[in-house]
Amino acid sequence: MKKLISQSLKVCVLGALFLAATAGFVSAVPQPVVYPLAPGFAAVSLNGKAVGSAQLSGKVYIVNFFASWCPPCRVEIPDMVALQNRYGRKGFTFIGVAVNETEPKIRDFISKNKITYPVVMADEQLVSAFNRYVEGGIHAIPTSFVVNSSGRITQVITGARSKAVFDQIIADALRKP
Repeated sequence: MKKLISQSLKVCVLGALFLAATAGFVSAVPQPVVYPLAPGFAAVSLNGKAVGSAQLSGKVYIVNFFASWCPPCRVEIPDMVALQNRYGRKGFTFIGVAVNETEPKIRDFISKNKITYPVVMADEQLVSAFNRYVEGGIHAIPTSFVVNSSGRITQVITGARSKAVFDQIIADALRKP
């Protein structure tokens, strides 16, 4: 009788583990995270150079939608410039996308803030390309898209971030393919 109860208990425990595993409660093999491919895009920066997914292939980059009149944007830009100067030699770049701006105003803003990374003017095609990665579309600035060296979006960040946070994001992205 004791042996029968012991075997029944084992069968119940094994059956419960099997049901839990098939229901997704227990997983012996961790599932890899699959990030979406970043959209293809092409633009000309305000310094006249082509910038887009073709030129950035194999590199880590952050596409940052911003405006010169946006207080949180203005706060994070000096940190982004410092990080661009630090990580640019390692193949990283920010791409600034100026929204709701005039070109002369942004050129002045770039000069005053010593922005060293490419800045492009937002257009409907560029905004649409990234809109699908944010629920309801890009509705706040700054909004940043972190793209790894495999061309996949690993993070979408709405709102300003500190230098320390961006530093960690960039360092992590440069370590991971």
